[in-house]
Amino acid sequence: MNRTIVDIHILQTVPPSNLNRDDIGSPKTATYGGVRRARVSSQAWKKATRDAFDAYLDESELGTRTKRVVETLAERIEALEPDITAEDARKAAEAVFTAAKIKLTAPPAKKGAQTDVKVAKESDYLLFLSAQQLDAAARLAIESHHDGEKPDGKQAHAILKNDNSIDLALFGRMVADVTDLNVDASCQVAHALSTHAVESEYDYFTAVDDQKAAHAGEDAGAGMIGTVEFNSATLYRYATIDANLLSKNLGEGEATRRAVEAFLCAFVYSMPSGKINTFANHTTPDAVYISVREDRPVSYVGAFENAIPNALTGGRVEPSVAALSKYAREVAEDFGDKSIRCWVSGVGKVAAPLEELGERVAFAEAVVAVGGLVAERLDAAPAVA
Repeated sequence: MNRTIVDIHILQTVPPSNLNRDDIGSPKTATYGGVRRARVSSQAWKKATRDAFDAYLDESELGTRTKRVVETLAERIEALEPDITAEDARKAAEAVFTAAKIKLTAPPAKKGAQTDVKVAKESDYLLFLSAQQLDAAARLAIESHHDGEKPDGKQAHAILKNDNSIDLALFGRMVADVTDLNVDASCQVAHALSTHAVESEYDYFTAVDDQKAAHAGEDAGAGMIGTVEFNSATLYRYATIDANLLSKNLGEGEATRRAVEAFLCAFVYSMPSGKINTFANHTTPDAVYISVREDRPVSYVGAFENAIPNALTGGRVEPSVAALSKYAREVAEDFGDKSIRCWVSGVGKVAAPLEELGERVAFAEAVVAVGGLVAERLDAAPAVA
């Protein structure tokens, strides 16, 4: 089969920041190459990417991931049928999911909540539903409500199985109760790692109580004292898209092109929001290298297994770009270059070493070129069976 794989490699420097915290509020880290690295989890950057889709795709092409599926569907039912009561909409929504064999349970009662108030049931896990699936399910619920009959199980199942949204087609869905509703993710995102060793630092801060400070007789002590842990790093970020599987998940060629282009933009420009108000770490990548391959995904994280030295002078971006370029070239030489076409974008001369790997263009041009090549190749080859 003629495969089409899109690999995205990014080097991005962030100043003091805490993009992705662990359970005690520290920036996440990982040991790689025998040294401690800054780390941003794949889940954190996928969430940031999904949030960024709003700028590149219409809401009709996106989905909702929630346990509150009955409440979500009931809202769609009420929007389509204003005369229906909230209680009937809730019952109709529950009936559709029950017909599709999605297990629903009542959520735990909130402390102090009225016991006689009907609360919508929830799924036992987060369920990813496309806008098209929700609209179709709402129409089925309304029709069944008016007919006074239970929704048809096969029809309810078919609605949840077809018409995937772009984010659902990219990131997949697991349905424990009904496994044939599972959608294999066509996109994989690696944990971002610093190209060098990191050490945590701490910001000791005080906050003034304005009201207290306005009165001369009050003591001069701070209203709040604390510390925030942070680090700064040059990160290697990697993601890959199986365009054939993406096309299968979407079932439509033009949607696949839009999905690839939207993902490239959203993934490159997005930023996890951890402590963003504290650090305002709004940077863009230093260098982006995109490769369309015909064999399999290939990460170049091995370029940084030997950590970039913590030199007293000079930054880490340029040696990181040089290491990435050298490693990618050696992998191609030793294992065969299966790249069909490659593009390089970056800031000034920083990205220059990557130019031997692909065509240097503005990132916006690269996005359009990748989308066009993917569409061209998919037109010549069927989606994955």
